[in-house]
Amino acid sequence: MRPHGGCIASESETVILDRLAGLTKIISPEVIEQALSDSDRVGQRRCQLSHRTMLWVVLAMGLLTHLPLRQVFKYARRMTRGEQTPARSSLCEGRQRLGVDAVRSVFEQVVRPLATPSTPGAFYQGFRLMAIDGTVQDVPDTPANADHFGRSSGGRGDSAFPQLRKVSVVEVGTHVEVALVIGGYHDGEPTLVEKLWDKLPADSLLLEDRGFFSYEHWNALEARGVKLLVRIKSNMVLKPIRRLAEGSFLTKIYPSSYRRSQDRDGIVVRVIEYALDDPQRTGPGEPHRLMTNLLDAEPYPAMELVILYHERWEEELVFDEQKTHLDPRRAGKPAHFRSQTPVGVEQEVYALSLGHFTVRALMLESAQTVDLDVDRLSFTGCLRILQARLPECESATPQSLDRWYTCLLWEMAHERIEPRRNRINPRVVKRKMSKFAKKRPQHRGGPPLKKTFAQTVVIT
Repeated sequence: MRPHGGCIASESETVILDRLAGLTKIISPEVIEQALSDSDRVGQRRCQLSHRTMLWVVLAMGLLTHLPLRQVFKYARRMTRGEQTPARSSLCEGRQRLGVDAVRSVFEQVVRPLATPSTPGAFYQGFRLMAIDGTVQDVPDTPANADHFGRSSGGRGDSAFPQLRKVSVVEVGTHVEVALVIGGYHDGEPTLVEKLWDKLPADSLLLEDRGFFSYEHWNALEARGVKLLVRIKSNMVLKPIRRLAEGSFLTKIYPSSYRRSQDRDGIVVRVIEYALDDPQRTGPGEPHRLMTNLLDAEPYPAMELVILYHERWEEELVFDEQKTHLDPRRAGKPAHFRSQTPVGVEQEVYALSLGHFTVRALMLESAQTVDLDVDRLSFTGCLRILQARLPECESATPQSLDRWYTCLLWEMAHERIEPRRNRINPRVVKRKMSKFAKKRPQHRGGPPLKKTFAQTVVIT
C-alpha cells in the first residue's frame, strides 16, 4: 500500500487532478507553467503534491469553499483503487511550500476587464465604468494572524477575530474584480488604493466614495488621464466659478486653505448638488455632492451623472457575492477564511478572487450566447452549476471538452432571476448585542485541565 500523505509518484502529473480539467477553459495550463516559473517553483521532483498539483488544489479551494482541504483534493481527482488521499497535514505543508507568489501570478495573468462596448451597463459615453471600494474580512484567530493583520477595538473590547482590509478595483458592468490590494485592519483605504492606480484601464470612468477623495489623489489620477465621478463631503468649501444651465457649477479644489486664499495650484472641477424628496429613502432632504472632471454639461448632463454614480453599488454586490455566497461563514468556519497563517490567508484571498472571476467570466459568456444582460443571471445558481458539472467534464479530446463547455454555458444561460426591483435596504442589523459576557484574552488558550469532571465533584 502506498504511504498515507507522502509524495506519490504519478505517471502523468498533468492529469493528476483530472476532474478540474474544465477550469482550463478559463485558466490555461500555460498560465500555470508561467506562474510556477515566475515564482521560482519549477524543477521540483516528480510527486503527487508537487507545486503544480498544489497550485491547482489552491485554485480549486477558491471554488469549492464548502469543502475542507482534504475533500477538495478528493473532489479534484478520480478515485483509484489502492491509493489513499494525502493527509490534511501533507496538503497544508504543500500549500506552505507553494507560497503566495504563484497564486498571485495566476491572478495577474488571468483576471482582466471583460466588457465590450456592447455589454449592457458597462460603458458610459465610451468610458469603461470602474469602481474602487474596500471591505473588511475576518481571519482565523491565531497569534500569527493577529500580529500581522491586527484587530478592531471598541468600548466593549477587541473584536472577536483579526481582520484584513481589502481594496478592490471592479468593472461595474461585469462584476469582475480586476485588481486588489491586501492590508491589515489599521491600514487606511486611501493609502492602500494608491497601489491600484496602475491597474485602471486607460478608458476608465472611475466611481469612488467620499472616503477616497483628496486633492493629491485627484491630481495624480487626472494626470493619468482617468475620468472621475466621486462623491464628496457636504462641508467642503467650494466657491462657484461659473453656473451651468442644468444646475451644476464649475469650481476649483486646492491642496490647502492657504493655497485657496492665494488661488494657487487650483484644479477646475465640476460639482453637482442634489437631494432626495422621497421620505422612504435614506437621508431625504440632505444635500449630496458629486464631483467630476467631465466639465462639459451638454454631453454629460447632471441627471445622467447622478444616476450613473449609483452604479458604484455594483461593487458592494461583488463583495456580497464573495463574502455571502461564494465563501459564507458556517459551522466549523466562523471567519471568512480558513488559513491559520498570514501567507495562507493571502493565498486564499487570491484563490477566492480567481474563483469569483471564473464564475463571472462563464456567466458573461453564457449571457452573450442568448443576447442577455448578465445581471439577469443568478450568481449563486451559476456557481452551484459549475460546482456540480465540473466533475462531469470529459477532457479526453478537445472535442469532448468543447461539448462539455457548450452544455455548461447553455445551462448557465437558463439560470435566470427576475429584473431588479425598485427597492431599498436600511443599513441595520437584526441582532445588535448579546447577553453573554465579552470574550477576553484571558479566555483564549487556557492551560490544560488537571482534573476530570468527576474528580472535581464534591458532594455537599
